[in-house]
Amino acid sequence: MSVLFRNNTPEHYNYWQDSWRRLKCNRMAMIGFCALVLLIFMAIIGPFLTPYTYYETHLHLKNQPPSAQFWFGTDELGRDLFTRVWWGARISLLVGIAASVIDLIIGVFYGSLAASFGGKIEELMMRVADILYSIPYLLVVILLMVVIGSGIGTIILALTITGWISMARIVRGQILQLKELDFVKAARGLGASRLRILWRHLIPNALGSIIITVTLTIPTAIFAEAFLSFLGLGVQAPIASWGTMANDGLPALRYYPWRLFFPAGFISITMLSFNLLGDGLRDAFDPRLRI
Repeated sequence: MSVLFRNNTPEHYNYWQDSWRRLKCNRMAMIGFCALVLLIFMAIIGPFLTPYTYYETHLHLKNQPPSAQFWFGTDELGRDLFTRVWWGARISLLVGIAASVIDLIIGVFYGSLAASFGGKIEELMMRVADILYSIPYLLVVILLMVVIGSGIGTIILALTITGWISMARIVRGQILQLKELDFVKAARGLGASRLRILWRHLIPNALGSIIITVTLTIPTAIFAEAFLSFLGLGVQAPIASWGTMANDGLPALRYYPWRLFFPAGFISITMLSFNLLGDGLRDAFDPRLRI
């Protein structure tokens, strides 16, 4: 009977175990997760699967369709698109992840301090954030390119100058709600300092919303990098990125559609995968959906 009782007893999960359990039950979120793992894996090993480099030209083999020799075809200079696509994945994922990590650090720090201090300090900090948020990032990119020069670092810097503000607002809103709960009042009554309450109680309990925001920030940064590169404001030749490849392939869409299809397709797949995973994380961390 003890065995039957143990088997029929419902399992108990903590917050993270329960979130992971419900995330695994979300089929679309797991499809997005698996697609991202595959994309990252191919970004690491993809350029080594062919004997070509991303900048190696074969003018006598230009605009070749996909074949056994060139799996994704070649471009107008005879460069292997398969190698360039996965090299471009490295650039796009690097920009997206780096920008999101910087946004995470600045946004959590800024938003948590604003909510913790409250009053006029909070009002001043959020008005400064509103002013920065009103600056178009395209204008920031152009200004930085004039001052610093083009490159990956310039794109990341431009995306993070204003990109952290959304994270700061979300963190601020979460902490303002958590500050009114009983466990925070109890910690305050026991003499815990403001910083201790912030780092030991408030931020850990806001991690769910923070993780979701990071997951949804990465595809935004990836698309922004691709858009800037498409306009010629991103990485410069001969470095390959999905945006530069799409820009090169657009004029040849009518006659050589594979040149645009592959970079545009992988941009879409990456953004869709991150959004599916972000929606799944939102549902998994939402306390209102808990049973």
